[in-house]
Parts: sequence; C-alpha cells; structure tokens
Amino acid sequence: MDLATLLGMLGAFGFIIMAMLLGGSLSMFIDIPSVLIVFGGSLFVALMKYNLGQFLGGFKIMGKAFMFKTDKPEDLIAKIVEMADAARKGGFLALEEMEITNSFMQKGIDLLVDGHDADVVRNALSKDITMTTERHETGAGIWSALGDVAPAMGMIGTLIGLVAMLSNMDDPKSIGPAMAVALLTTLYGSMFANMVCLPIADKLMLRKEEEKLNRRLIMDGVLAIQDGQNPRVIDSFLKNYLNEKKRTVDADAG
Repeated sequence: MDLATLLGMLGAFGFIIMAMLLGGSLSMFIDIPSVLIVFGGSLFVALMKYNLGQFLGGFKIMGKAFMFKTDKPEDLIAKIVEMADAARKGGFLALEEMEITNSFMQKGIDLLVDGHDADVVRNALSKDITMTTERHETGAGIWSALGDVAPAMGMIGTLIGLVAMLSNMDDPKSIGPAMAVALLTTLYGSMFANMVCLPIADKLMLRKEEEKLNRRLIMDGVLAIQDGQNPRVIDSFLKNYLNEKKRTVDADAG
C-alpha cells in the first residue's frame, strides 16, 4: 500500500468536506445533473481519445497508484552479484538452480541459459522495457486526459446552468437550481481533475520511472554476467543506479 497516495487523497477530501460542513449542510453541495455532466461527460470524452481496451486498462493500472510492490535496486544488485559469482564457478547452467522472484530478471537469465548471444539478449530485454514503458505511459495518459477534460466539462455545465437561469428569470424558483448546476459543475470538475485524475497520472509516471530504472539495472547486470565480468566489478558498476547516499551507506557497510 502506498501511504502517500492514500493519505494525500483522504487528507485533501477530508479538508474540503470539513470546509463544506462548516459552511452549512453537505447536501447543498450535491447536485445530480452536475455529477452527470462532469463525471459522465469526462469519461466519454476521454474514451474518444483511446480505444476501448486502452481505456479500460487505464482503470486497471490505476491500482498501481495505491498498491505497488517494487524490488529495491540494492536488493536487485545483491541478487545479480550472487548470480555472477555462481555463473563464474559453475557456468550459466548453475543459474537454473537459483530462485529468482523478479520475472524480468528470470527472463534475462533464461536467455543466458539458452545460449543466446549478447545482441539477442540486449534486444529482447530492451524491447520488453520499451513495451512496458509504453503501457505505463498510456495508463497515465488516460488519467491525464481525464484531468484535462474535467474542468472543461465543469465549464460546459456552468454555461448550461447560466443558460437555464437566464431563460427562466421570470420564474424565481428555477433560478436557484440552475445556479446550483452552474456553480457545482465547476466545483466538481476542479475537484475531480486536481484531487483525483492529475495526482494519479503523476503517480503512475513515477511508477513507470521506478520500474524502468529497475529493468535497465537488471539488463545491465545480465549482460555483465554474460560477459563474464568479475562480481565485484559488476557490483561497483550497478551501484551507479543508486543515489549517492545509498552508495555511501553500502560502502560503509561493506
């Protein structure tokens, strides 16, 4: 569970709802036509920008903003160094006996064990990284599109409300509901975009970068093992993927 995403969203909505309650009844901020205009309109406009499979996949990948487990780069380095040592002692076939939990790392090791040359391994792993990155970018793009569309739908709802209000100025009872639509659609659009869609899009882009970094690290490690490099050299080389503080801590621990 990503506590930053959960706490950030709950905290933002919590303060907004608290302000609403302090300003009066929460029911005055609920308007079904405004909900339909903003949420329904935003979803279908965003759907126009993608195919159905991509659009539905965007909601599936949204879960990574809240639930996401990734390997620590330092743990990946330790595992690669362990495999490099095993390969130097027993050859690539010795790697078949090792327990590997990372699927991308397993794919790279399988390519080594099968005897493919360095270009084939590099191309296969690079293609995997590229395709995975594109899927993440598409998922984030859907939520970014929703974030762009929602305020515009709120403005459309505002115009609808104003037209309804101005066309019924002779009926005082209709002015209030029309004004509610005019104002609440703008509120809903701004909240949906800035408190849900855009933060999720940004978090998914962060996830993409984290996974891309790990996969590039693994690819470099697998290629170094294939090249028969010394495990200590591999360890030193791969630690360039860590930030300076972690490199220092690891060096002191060693």
